[in-house]
Amino acid sequence: MPVFTYQGTNKAGTKVTGERTANTKDELKASLRREQINVSKLSEKGKEFSIPSFGSGVDSKELAIFTRQFSVMIDAGLPLVQCLEILAGQQENKTFQKILNGTRASVEGGTTLSAAMKQYDKVFDALYYNMVEAGETGGILDTILQRLSSYIEKNVKLKRAVKSAMIYPVAVLGIAGAVIILLLWKVVPIFITLFNGLGVDLPLPTRIVIMMSNFIGSIYGLLILVFFVGIVFALKFWYGTPQGRYAIDSVLLKLPLIGILLRKIAVARFTRTLGTLISSGVPILEGLDITARTSGNAVVERAITATRKAVEAGRSLVDPLKETDVFPGMVTQMIGVGEQTGAMDAMLQKIADFYEDEVDAAVKDLLTAMEPIMIVVLGVVVGGIVISMYLPLFSLIGKLAGH
Repeated sequence: MPVFTYQGTNKAGTKVTGERTANTKDELKASLRREQINVSKLSEKGKEFSIPSFGSGVDSKELAIFTRQFSVMIDAGLPLVQCLEILAGQQENKTFQKILNGTRASVEGGTTLSAAMKQYDKVFDALYYNMVEAGETGGILDTILQRLSSYIEKNVKLKRAVKSAMIYPVAVLGIAGAVIILLLWKVVPIFITLFNGLGVDLPLPTRIVIMMSNFIGSIYGLLILVFFVGIVFALKFWYGTPQGRYAIDSVLLKLPLIGILLRKIAVARFTRTLGTLISSGVPILEGLDITARTSGNAVVERAITATRKAVEAGRSLVDPLKETDVFPGMVTQMIGVGEQTGAMDAMLQKIADFYEDEVDAAVKDLLTAMEPIMIVVLGVVVGGIVISMYLPLFSLIGKLAGH
């Protein structure tokens, strides 16, 4: 039986490490979950440096469509196993098809649907299988699946808004960088040869561009490129550690424009997730635990974990949230009203709706603000390089015209 090493945090939030024997990684994960240990790293001893797998192979859109179809079929009265069999047969994604067939086989063997889905926690996360478990317990699986599909669809919309905010500026800056490097690397040297043949005096802007071109074409340019690539990989590795993730997420939340957008996204995700869990009958402490793990931001995760500890100690939800200084005053006030009126789930959904609209507006404002700035910067840099190359020619033409 293989030996696995693991790292994670226990119920109190303390870091724990150790070694365990188990038949598979999934079996050990399930065992540690029962002990309320949230696993952050798990590897077979002696194979710690094996190539990692990237993602689950199933995107959120596919999961949303599956959940919506599943809810309709359950509501129509079809048996659970038959639903899974039909949906697996219709599934074009072979990875997802294999997972659904595995889930169906487990259910046929007498396992509950939530326990069967828990085996594939990279696709069906903690929020998903806990809500399914609540639906099975309360006999309202069709309703729970409808709520889940709505939640996933809104989460997909939120992710799309974030991508649209990032793809455009990244694409423009990437193309601009490639054009500038191409000009300095291939075009400017042609002008340098011409100027050397003519023997003209070069103005300061032209000399600066030529220095940049020589630098790009030299070994130092390659070393700088390697250095920046190394920095990116180092940051990515550091972000994989709890300290690095918290430090980088803290910086991101403090950035002038991006920080405001990320904070709104975090609030929308927190309120939507917690509201969906509470309305589905998941206990508040378990709901906060799941919400912390699916928050997507280390600062928000730590704030929710601290709030959960305070609630577990007997305090209300609103006061610990205020003390974190992460959530806006309006959010904590509305949650406070929800606590007092007993309509917490409805209030959280209203906050989520409001902040999702705010995210859409913030994305549009960000793109509107960045577009002219990027165009001006690109025009100045590329135009400056081109003009600086023609300045000596203008000077030479002026001298010839004077003769």
